[in-house]
Amino acid sequence: MRGKGLTVVVYCASSREVDEVYLDAAKRLGQLFAENGVTCVNGAGNQGLMGALNDSILHHGGTVKGVIPRFMADAGWCHERLSETIITETIHERKECMANLSDAAVALPGGLGTLEELSEILTWKQLGLYKHPVIILNVNGYYDMLLQFFDQMIAEKFMNDGFRTMWEVVTTPEEAMELLRNPSEWSGNVSKYGD
Repeated sequence: MRGKGLTVVVYCASSREVDEVYLDAAKRLGQLFAENGVTCVNGAGNQGLMGALNDSILHHGGTVKGVIPRFMADAGWCHERLSETIITETIHERKECMANLSDAAVALPGGLGTLEELSEILTWKQLGLYKHPVIILNVNGYYDMLLQFFDQMIAEKFMNDGFRTMWEVVTTPEEAMELLRNPSEWSGNVSKYGD
């Protein structure tokens, strides 16, 4: 995985009322994707971090594929200038399509939808259904408490310690881009039910 030709799914917020530091990170990630020939896949939103990410990619001449359920498109939530828009019938089909298109996943800060997508892709990785890198972009310490919760899961034996290597944590878009260029290997050889 060296950047150019790579397709990365990005999970992130669609809320408009977030701090500028998060919007700046989304814009910078979009710029880096465009400059490095990375195709972005996301939920096709036109607001919040997703809108900022999409606008930045397009502004810098990059490619972004949006995947959105019909009911969200009908409600006017879809970005109108994406390189490609895929309409699904359900939100479950949307998530499966985004994962299937991708060579890696990045989670920017977000709300319940982002948390659900991140949890699902990690579960799929745990089960061997998704074999690609998963990067948590912990801008401004946003995911600190979630990472602490992961530690608690491991400490209390709800998750095997070996699963720590399913995800990688960075704090800047530049670090995320570097990991996409040089991903760590995850063997997936940890027993789900091991101590």
